[in-house]
Amino acid sequence: MTTQATLSPDSTAAAFVAAAINLLGAKGFTTDPDIVAPWLTDWRGRYVGRTLGLATPADTAQVAALVRLCGEYGVPIVPQGGNSGMCGGATPDDSGHAVLINTRRMDAIRSIDRATRQVECEAGVILQTLHEAVEREGLRFPLTLGGKGSATVGGLISTNAGGTQVLRHGSMRAQVLGLEAVLPDGSVLNQLIPLKKDNRGFDLKQLLIGSEGTLGIVTAATLRLEPAVAARAVLWAGVDSIQTARALLLHAQHHAERALEGFEVMPRHSLHAVLDYLPTARAPLEGDHAWHVLIELVADAGSAAALPDLAESLLVSAFEAGLVADATIAANEAQAEAFWWLRDSVAPAERAIGPAMQHDISVPVERMADFIDFAAPLFESEFPGTTAVGFGHLGDGNIHFHILAPAGTEAGAWEHGDGKAISRKVHDLVTQWGGSISAEHGIGQLKRDELARLGDPAALHILRAVKAALDPQGLLNPGKLV
Repeated sequence: MTTQATLSPDSTAAAFVAAAINLLGAKGFTTDPDIVAPWLTDWRGRYVGRTLGLATPADTAQVAALVRLCGEYGVPIVPQGGNSGMCGGATPDDSGHAVLINTRRMDAIRSIDRATRQVECEAGVILQTLHEAVEREGLRFPLTLGGKGSATVGGLISTNAGGTQVLRHGSMRAQVLGLEAVLPDGSVLNQLIPLKKDNRGFDLKQLLIGSEGTLGIVTAATLRLEPAVAARAVLWAGVDSIQTARALLLHAQHHAERALEGFEVMPRHSLHAVLDYLPTARAPLEGDHAWHVLIELVADAGSAAALPDLAESLLVSAFEAGLVADATIAANEAQAEAFWWLRDSVAPAERAIGPAMQHDISVPVERMADFIDFAAPLFESEFPGTTAVGFGHLGDGNIHFHILAPAGTEAGAWEHGDGKAISRKVHDLVTQWGGSISAEHGIGQLKRDELARLGDPAALHILRAVKAALDPQGLLNPGKLV
């Protein structure tokens, strides 16, 4: 299907487009279908929308002016960063009434302060670009994920992104020291200067983090940095069960303490899928194991010399405790990256197999192994022919729990039939276990109805009341989150 940006026949829409072009110039606002089309579909290809036009403002002042213009004309706004979200949170609906505001032109890294370990940057800065910039200053930004080549700072803040380093450093919420955002009335909230102590009421920046563009458009941020990693050790272990993987996590936390930065798990099925998907990839271990664990230890300059011994002693003690059947330590940086390549390729490898219902869930960390042991056979029994696969961030209680369709299933009908029933049951179960139906991907439009169905009534009331108070016209990212 060919997707085109379309103008509403209503003269008000035409007048708005003319005013937006006059405000931002031809470079900052376009209705050209060839330019707009790639931004109208979400990363997974589940949602396709239409728009009045694509705005790419150059700075905060232009964002604020455009938001005020939208308010005058009653035009809904869909904020967008790298368009790499997983829940359709940055995709407009198919009415064609909304305008897309993409911040990718706002990509300046304004300052890097080595003394305070802080960086101030604009919302359109790509995560990988940020990594490279601060590394040149002997620092690092301690959040990474598979989409680092397209995800933007603004998008990461708006969705409170997670990734593979949450175990040690926390999610995006923990990295934000200061924030600048345009509010629904076009005013600018500037809280970029971080203060250790500030008791002037609510922490407004935290209100905006994770709000998915429904309360404001993030335009810049001050982020915390860490000393550059001087050394790392990447370990791959084969274990006999998810319960053993959990025991290995506790062992690693006790043995390695602050050096433990990543702890990822994947079952046998996921590794085999990746090896089929990547013809040049090799399995890290000789034998066949029910579960695989990827562990990363890091050290700064002061403790780098001791890291190899720490990694080796961790494995030796794990063997002695009967926690691992086989294990290896990456011999060099290339092999370490190859291990992570296997982990980062699980999602596309499974997507190549066929349809699946994908769930980004969390339960209390101490219960996740029990949840997987309980849920996987339950779904495979109730939905014959399916395969239940859980992989991801066991260390912070966040597993990507996927139910793969029976072999030979064609995409489309299964997702709308059994697939919907499966997802509803997964979300019910997660809620019963005291967990969350969205651990790191957000709610967007994909899970909005499920949040309304399962969310705590008091929490939902607060979310809706805040939305109504800040955005009484309901123009910011309508149809998302709440």
